Amino acid sequence: MSDTTAEIGRTRDVTPADFAHVRDWVFDLDNTLYPRRTDLFAQIDKRMTSYVSELLQVSAEEAKVVQKELYREYGTTLRGLMERHRIDPDGFLSFVHDIDYSFLAPDPALGAEIERLPGRKFIFTNGDRGHAERTARALGILEHFEDVFDIVAAGLVPKPAAETYDKFMGLHRIDTERAAMFEDLARNLEVPKARGMRTVLVVPENFETTIGDVWEHEGRDGEHIDFVTDDLTRFLRRLRGEARDAA
Repeated sequence: MSDTTAEIGRTRDVTPADFAHVRDWVFDLDNTLYPRRTDLFAQIDKRMTSYVSELLQVSAEEAKVVQKELYREYGTTLRGLMERHRIDPDGFLSFVHDIDYSFLAPDPALGAEIERLPGRKFIFTNGDRGHAERTARALGILEHFEDVFDIVAAGLVPKPAAETYDKFMGLHRIDTERAAMFEDLARNLEVPKARGMRTVLVVPENFETTIGDVWEHEGRDGEHIDFVTDDLTRFLRRLRGEARDAA
């Protein structure tokens, strides 16, 4: 698919002028800086199910239902478990991020495009710093980022809570009128757009809605989405005025 405005049926290719004002570039981590098809997050998902199953002493199938309910209601499974079961967040984060990162291959093309962006670059994730750093290091892009703002820095309050964005923006003195955010979940772009940021939704290849839970795709045709892409590297390349066929 081409990079388009979010209003399905009306297309407009992104141009360098659309992001010429941006000096702070904010990227979600999982399923944003690497494609969803990589299935890295699937490992975390399975370990969360295992954690819930052991905690509640229920089957994996029952645990999965609870896990997804908590995720949707509270923003993360962790937050839901903290609210309902008073779990130790450090233990949870350590357990669910004990995964195999060898599935990730270095992505020098993405790294080159991130490096060329003018200004500062940040990772803003509902995961923890260790997971973000291991992931970005495996991709070969960690060195391009000013900082990682993780769930611990957020006081364990996940996106899409407005207070979490405000904490991040305050900590790094983000001028939201000169900032852009890239995310794979439409709901996580509502606050950034309201604060004045340019927003980009990163969707699965071929715009498939069959990947992930249906509700995860809700709102991606909303007015809070400025652009949609299924290829982050190509999108960033075109911000430099590169031709479509150069990707």
